[in-house]
Amino acid sequence: MQRMGMVIGVKPEILGEYKRPHAVVWPDVLAQIAENNICNYTIFLREPENLLFGYREYHGTDFEGDTARMAQDPRTQEWWTFTNPCQNPLPSRAEGEKWAPMIEVFHTD
Repeated sequence: MQRMGMVIGVKPEILGEYKRPHAVVWPDVLAQIAENNICNYTIFLREPENLLFGYREYHGTDFEGDTARMAQDPRTQEWWTFTNPCQNPLPSRAEGEKWAPMIEVFHTD
C-alpha cells in the first residue's frame, strides 16, 4: 500500500460549486475510485488560504495504468467538468500535474 498526499488551490469565488458535488458523490465515480485500487480517499479544505489537501491509499501495482483507466471513464470525465474549473493548480507543480504531489515525512499507525 502506498499513501499519497497532494495539494491544489481552490478558487474562493466558486468554492460552493466545488463543495456541492462532493456532498453527494456520484456512485459511478466512487466505483471507479475503488475499482482502480484507491482507498481512504479524503479531501480536506484549508480556509482562508483556499487549499485542498487530498489523501489516498493506493493498493495496486500499476498506479499510472489505474489512473489512466479511471481518466477514460465517461462518468469520471463528466464529474471533472464540474470540479476541475473550481481548482487552482499551484504554480510550483510539475508540467502535466494538476494536483501537486507531496512527500510523506512522517506516519504512525
